[in-house]
Amino acid sequence: MTTLARQGIAEPFPIQAATLSDALAGRDLCGKAPTGSGKTLAFGLPLLAGLAAGDRWSDPRKPQALILLPTRELASQVSAVLAPLATAVGARIATVYGGVGYHPQRQALRKGVDLLVACPGRLEDLIAQGDVELTQVRWVVLDEADRMADMGFLPAVRRLLDQVGPRRQVLLFSATLDGDVDVLVKRYLSDPARHEVAGTEQSTGEVTHLWWRTTRDERTSVTAALVRAYAPAVVFCRTRHGADRVCRRLAAAGVTAAPVHGSRSQPQRDRAIAAFAGGSVDALVATDVAARGIHIDGVGVVVHFDPPGEAKDYTHRSGRTGRAGADGIVVTLVTPEVAGDVASLQRQLGHPGRTEEPDLASLPVAAPRRAAGPAAGAPAEPSTAERTRTVRRADHGYRDRGASASTRSGGGASSASKGGGGNRRRGGAPGHDGHPGRGGTGDPGAGRGNSNRGGQGSGSRRGPWPGSQSGGAPARPGRAAASAGAKGPQRSPSRRAGS
Repeated sequence: MTTLARQGIAEPFPIQAATLSDALAGRDLCGKAPTGSGKTLAFGLPLLAGLAAGDRWSDPRKPQALILLPTRELASQVSAVLAPLATAVGARIATVYGGVGYHPQRQALRKGVDLLVACPGRLEDLIAQGDVELTQVRWVVLDEADRMADMGFLPAVRRLLDQVGPRRQVLLFSATLDGDVDVLVKRYLSDPARHEVAGTEQSTGEVTHLWWRTTRDERTSVTAALVRAYAPAVVFCRTRHGADRVCRRLAAAGVTAAPVHGSRSQPQRDRAIAAFAGGSVDALVATDVAARGIHIDGVGVVVHFDPPGEAKDYTHRSGRTGRAGADGIVVTLVTPEVAGDVASLQRQLGHPGRTEEPDLASLPVAAPRRAAGPAAGAPAEPSTAERTRTVRRADHGYRDRGASASTRSGGGASSASKGGGGNRRRGGAPGHDGHPGRGGTGDPGAGRGNSNRGGQGSGSRRGPWPGSQSGGAPARPGRAAASAGAKGPQRSPSRRAGS
């Protein structure tokens, strides 16, 4: 309780209040709750309580508790939340996912890990190489189970669960409990307690949803104006190459942006998110792999540069704003080519089936989240040439004020040189949890200047859309970067006193 109090947690969130008693009693459990509702402590506290009450710590390579998640970002964030609590009870926690080297993960497993936070692909790789086994796992958590189904991880999840002994407790959390997730529940959970908690006004602010008609060529200028006015912003694209391309175009428009997608190594993604959280990058440009992996309060606007294909993808993308009681804006850009698909999406969501011309002046004006430009007496913003030189020095992979190294090979992710880039998959489930293949694009330059932040005057108008202005809404102040939690103490397995 002392550790929770230091983190400012005095009362449980609804999902925690609903599930903790059943989880602590040892029942299997299905929890349906939206992202950002407090699920991490809902499953983390019972696991740590069980470990603390046990008669011994885990043997080397044989964890007793396992948390499976779909993306690297989620794994890192869950580990950061639980690490101080694990330290408080003396448990050892480790995180394994792709995109980083194997050696530190193997070292941690050899020393002994009580609680293992993992993405399915890398965990299967480590099992195949003899670095870990699941025969002593007594607690299993499947978080974001519907997202794991969407990303094609369920075959790997089933293979992993088949390696866990029958005397186990399974806690499953998901935004939906139908389809493939229901099959998982029926196969691996025994008489589970079921709890469903919707988002509350305390955890979700008022979010304005807009559907704006644009041409393909206008999308960048519309997005740039939204970011200038409402940064920090998250921009979603359909493909990795598209995300890199949008980053380059936003950079050319004077907006600092960083890509986050599966072709980027984990250190690159970590640096991009840290720069975004710290305020030196105004926009993250992401694919759906990051839709549930970006948990940063204070995002002012989400832009669907490419509309999502399904209602649940729209919900998870849009959930990056309106968090922790703050208001937010979600704008979907609708080109003639996707108008029919968007109409179907609106019907699925229950939204009015209409689109509007872009109109920044009609948007709500909320409390500022970032400063509207340099303070009085601050140094002048650097010129375009100076910003370009700064970015090139800070990031070997970027060109053209934020362009990725991939531009040299037609916009795709560049091949890693020897000794660099991400780790390639050796086996197991294909494709996701952020495995980057052979490397990635360049990192964002830290602290790039932005001469077009909020408070600029209106430019020339082209129809109802102001072509190069950001007036109307104030920009918003930055946020402190999230800090990673430390791992628990390393200790040899030993019988507890008095056991």
